[in-house]
Amino acid sequence: MMRIGVIGVGEIGRALVEGLCNGVGDPPEVFLSPRGARTGAELAERFESVQVCADNQDVVDRSELVIIAVRRGDRQEALGGLRVGDDKIVVNVMAGVRNDDLRQSLTGGFPLVRAIPLPAVRERRAVTVTCPAHPVVDALFGQLGGALPVTDEETFDVFSALTGTLTAHLSYLVTLTEWAARNGVPAGDAEHYVRGLFQNVGRALGDESRSLQQLASDHETPKGNNERIRTTWFNEANAHELGKALDGLLADLR
Repeated sequence: MMRIGVIGVGEIGRALVEGLCNGVGDPPEVFLSPRGARTGAELAERFESVQVCADNQDVVDRSELVIIAVRRGDRQEALGGLRVGDDKIVVNVMAGVRNDDLRQSLTGGFPLVRAIPLPAVRERRAVTVTCPAHPVVDALFGQLGGALPVTDEETFDVFSALTGTLTAHLSYLVTLTEWAARNGVPAGDAEHYVRGLFQNVGRALGDESRSLQQLASDHETPKGNNERIRTTWFNEANAHELGKALDGLLADLR
């Protein structure tokens, strides 16, 4: 089983460790950086194959594959001076940090792959975009829900921008529950109902025999309630503004 290092044990780092180790009969050895000491100690206590290292160079030296998951603004402090052997594989999961930029912080001619793991990797249900394709990295994320390799970072950035819509979707659900509460529904009941409503929609997304457009049509009847909200609120102008916001985010990522 591969030895995996994780430098930066925040939400994504934790999710990766949990996906790799939780309920797995033969989990990999995982070496964690000392950053995020509380989280690292908790993971090391939960999983026998996980241990916290003395420093980041120790993580690199012990690992065959190293996942860089620090915040973009912390990378110089966390990675400066690290020596990475050419026999290692490095996976860059830092949002907005291109591979060429990361190579300036690390010494070595190792293979370098960008990836966008999502928190659902802890449940081994998230498709992870990778760039460029690499058999070892894609197999790793295949265990965590699937890998979607792309050939260039321009395309990768489009997928990265899409991930920026997650909290907007959740805030939309918050707005629905708050509206219901203003109209006399107890807040707890409103949230319980909205959660169930959209969990059912989420399950429908698993049916890939139907396109997203077809799913939308299947959930709507002519002149019905869904059509009314879609055409009066999420109209062409609203969709155009969403596209502009994504265009701006994509420009910043590039």
